Amino acid sequence: MRVRRIGDLFTIAKGKKYEDTQANAANEMVRYIQIEDLRNDNNIKMVNKIDNGVYVTSNDVLIAWDGANAGTVGYNLTGIIGSTLAVLRPRDSDNYIPYIAMFLRSKSSYLRDNCTGATIPHIHKKVLEDIEVPLPSYDRQKEIAYLLDKAQALIDKRKQAIAKFDELVQAVFLDMFGDPTINQMGYPIGIIRDLIIEAKYGTSKKANEGTGQFPYLRMNNITYQGYMDYSNLKYIDLDDKEQEKYLVQRGDLLFNRTNSKELVGKTAVFDSDEKMAIAGYIVRVKTNDAGNPYFISGYLNSKHGKKVLQEMCKNIIGMANINAQELQNITILIPPRELQDSYERKVKAILEEKKKHLTQLQHLESNFQALLQKAFKGELKVKDGVEV
Repeated sequence: MRVRRIGDLFTIAKGKKYEDTQANAANEMVRYIQIEDLRNDNNIKMVNKIDNGVYVTSNDVLIAWDGANAGTVGYNLTGIIGSTLAVLRPRDSDNYIPYIAMFLRSKSSYLRDNCTGATIPHIHKKVLEDIEVPLPSYDRQKEIAYLLDKAQALIDKRKQAIAKFDELVQAVFLDMFGDPTINQMGYPIGIIRDLIIEAKYGTSKKANEGTGQFPYLRMNNITYQGYMDYSNLKYIDLDDKEQEKYLVQRGDLLFNRTNSKELVGKTAVFDSDEKMAIAGYIVRVKTNDAGNPYFISGYLNSKHGKKVLQEMCKNIIGMANINAQELQNITILIPPRELQDSYERKVKAILEEKKKHLTQLQHLESNFQALLQKAFKGELKVKDGVEV
């Protein structure tokens, strides 16, 4: 099997900052390709065509060059790219581009691990150019790309199904409590303080990468959709007094008080029995007999709740903060406790089904990684296809 360097197969060009003032007289529209577009077509953006932009065709490979997503790879896209992306243009037509793009995707972690830049990561051009690509015949490249694309489609389909569960949670909230903006069901209105016993900050003590008594929950462990994510944990040691203050219990409501203004206010219910500590930019909330943590979380994660949180930070530049007092003063509906508890039961039932799909997704992703390894070692057989 032939092996060629990326630098021998492609020329590499960085994108440029898009400025609408350079739009041409014909005022043609073109797709503005963003980092998210390397993963899906959920948010297509069109802009005026400019004369000196960096344009890409469906035969090019795209890579995120800067930032936390550096190393993300896309292909089969046409449009203009900004300064955070780069285009790899093939020097010849001897190879099947989707095959090489999929190979590069398998190297995304390697590229991220070898980025330059202390604060903002940047792809190291020479590291990218020196990656060696195994190249079977053109027809074999097409066959491998087809099998991998089929496997990826199963993963994408499963992810779409998982996203539907999140939509269902939102729908259940609206069905049970109505739109909080208009309160068509006429529930009493109060503030979050009316539903809680306490709201306490976590610890500012420094955590460790891999050693310590307790897992340490940070802002990345609460998702924007309102769930706990227990991956990428750090660890911390706490004495007895600190344990009493900073360890969380199942059913505690966790609120991310400091973040970018788009993400501040992420809220989720802690749903583990494992002892974990929280960082200082998380508020731990304990509810009283009038409040259910799942209801408060559902409220703050509703479209209305997200809008309220955004309004609280609209004039902020840089990192935003909603402190414990401000959180407690947020206006909220106060339905009967038994209705809140019914909502909790329905949410938990939905999340149990979601959990099954997540397990299936992990299985598919594990199979996909095995396929990648076989594919680029020349060991992939047609019978290795992925099953649903």
